[in-house]
Amino acid sequence: MKSLFPLLLTFTLSVTSAFAADGKSISYKSGEETVQGVLYTPAGKGPFPALIVIHEWWGLNDWVKEQASKLADQGYVALAVDLYRGKVATTPDMAHEIMRGVPEDRAKRDLHAAFEFLAYQPNVKKDRIGSIGWCMGGGYSLDVALQEPTLAATVINYGHLATDTDALKKINAPILGLFGGQDRGITPDDVHKFEAAMKQLSKKIDVKIYDDAGHAFENPNNKDGYRAADATDAWKRTVDFLAGTLKK
Repeated sequence: MKSLFPLLLTFTLSVTSAFAADGKSISYKSGEETVQGVLYTPAGKGPFPALIVIHEWWGLNDWVKEQASKLADQGYVALAVDLYRGKVATTPDMAHEIMRGVPEDRAKRDLHAAFEFLAYQPNVKKDRIGSIGWCMGGGYSLDVALQEPTLAATVINYGHLATDTDALKKINAPILGLFGGQDRGITPDDVHKFEAAMKQLSKKIDVKIYDDAGHAFENPNNKDGYRAADATDAWKRTVDFLAGTLKK
């Protein structure tokens, strides 16, 4: 893919009051398009490791921004990407419709642009960039690992998986996968097959399946499916994994 570094020189940065105090609205080039995101920067002097933060099928809503802000508090420059071009769903039907309308090649291009945006920042350690996502974003977090050979870490929260050996060979980033045992979309069998394929290729992977949890168990807005204890454990595992891969 053609480098976007010359185009990134034109990015804009502005504070938006609707976001958390440390969140700044940014725009950057993705191919011929300009896309938006929210950038969270840790306190103190960098350079810092960084994360591409990828939203659920709802879009870049307040919960995802909160996760990005929490990750910045942990010492990461966190770029919360907006694959929906400003749209945020409020119902499952709306989320499904918007998600289906996102061209896969455009989303992957946007994520590549996000990676290069972070790599261009003077306060970012270019060899310590990772990705994290939930639901739809969890699947895209895996896609980032598939398309960015220098990615340093990947967290997949109940996102779609792959088992194709030729594809998985491209992954160099260690992976943390967090899944629900009652998830009907990404089943434990799917997870085990993915884990086995990765281990067969001698890839670094750590998987946790929460037996009593279903899909989206980490989000308290999922009132019927939220599992507080499992979500707390998943966050701790995420913090420990990222510290061990991006801060070493």
